[in-house]
Amino acid sequence: MKFIRLLARNLFRNKLRTLLTASSIGASIFLVSTLMTVLDELTSPPETPDSALRLVVRHKISLFNTLPTSYREKIAAVDGVEAVIGSMWFGGLYNHQGTEIGLAQFASDTDQFFRMYPDMVIPEEQKQAFLQDRSGALVGRTVAERFGWQVGQTIHTGSNLFPTEVELTIRAIYEAGGDEGGSVYFHWDYFNELMNDSGVTGTFSIRASSPEKLSAIAEEVDVLFKNSMAPTKTETEKAFIMGFVSMLGNVQFLISSICLAVIFAVSLVAANTMAMSIRERVREIGILKTLGFRKAQVLGLLLSESLFLAMSGAALGALSARLIFQSVPMQAISNGFIQNFEVRFSTIAICILIGAVVGLIAAGLPAWRAARRPTLEALQSVG
Repeated sequence: MKFIRLLARNLFRNKLRTLLTASSIGASIFLVSTLMTVLDELTSPPETPDSALRLVVRHKISLFNTLPTSYREKIAAVDGVEAVIGSMWFGGLYNHQGTEIGLAQFASDTDQFFRMYPDMVIPEEQKQAFLQDRSGALVGRTVAERFGWQVGQTIHTGSNLFPTEVELTIRAIYEAGGDEGGSVYFHWDYFNELMNDSGVTGTFSIRASSPEKLSAIAEEVDVLFKNSMAPTKTETEKAFIMGFVSMLGNVQFLISSICLAVIFAVSLVAANTMAMSIRERVREIGILKTLGFRKAQVLGLLLSESLFLAMSGAALGALSARLIFQSVPMQAISNGFIQNFEVRFSTIAICILIGAVVGLIAAGLPAWRAARRPTLEALQSVG
């Protein structure tokens, strides 16, 4: 009990300094937890039992290269293929309150669309309305709520890739799915007519009949087009998303470097605070020794102060990030690029551990020197 009382007294002897130090650690850990969550979401895309059955076929050279639409029939004939559709990234732009906002918008074949994506939750009447309307749109719930869209509403979207604009009528709003309701889909036939029958598509999505068939289908499809003018690379939906992320560069290295720089900076702040605090209490430490406190007890007391301060600030920063981002529509802000932004409890635990490391680094040397200082020398100190 006496150690707890001493700990509390020393922590709050200078309330402003303690508050500022805890706040600076909290702000730094808030940034670290945010960056760690971004990295988690980019490297661990959501996966459902249905998405685990899907493959994506793209051009072997680059995502920017297209594939002939004639590939679809050949892919459909491969053993184990249950459904196949072509899709083209449209790069939609929607004018919302005078600002053009990017959309995750795709022109897709619709005849087997819902066999491909049975994990989408859609009322049956809306599903049929979308299939029957050539200029109809299927919109994710997240996107619809962001712009206040309703079924039956007409919308106009431009494109940052194609010199055209599409006029679509919202026929269905879906939830869940592999993208958690973050995209807009419209009919490939409508898009192809606007592009004067281009005869190419961006990717093909395949639904396999079973997980055991995935590798065999991927290998057979790539062998099928190996010597063609447009060779293919077939991979799981998760691997395809990861490949798309890798186009941004070495994101993992960049984010990790920023996190390390932030942790280093906050360690310097905490070290300066603890050094000042211990230097002010040299005579008090000498008095503690004369009362019977051993070197190890003094060292433990000083380290405990630093650990409590750093871990409290870290917990505050990480928990604040979790609470704040629960109410931030990150999927809408990122235009569907980040689907589910939640600071995990494992991330919070890591951040608190980081706080503990910062606390030990900050107080380690000054606490060790103070504990080893001769009692007489400490008592003679003027502070």
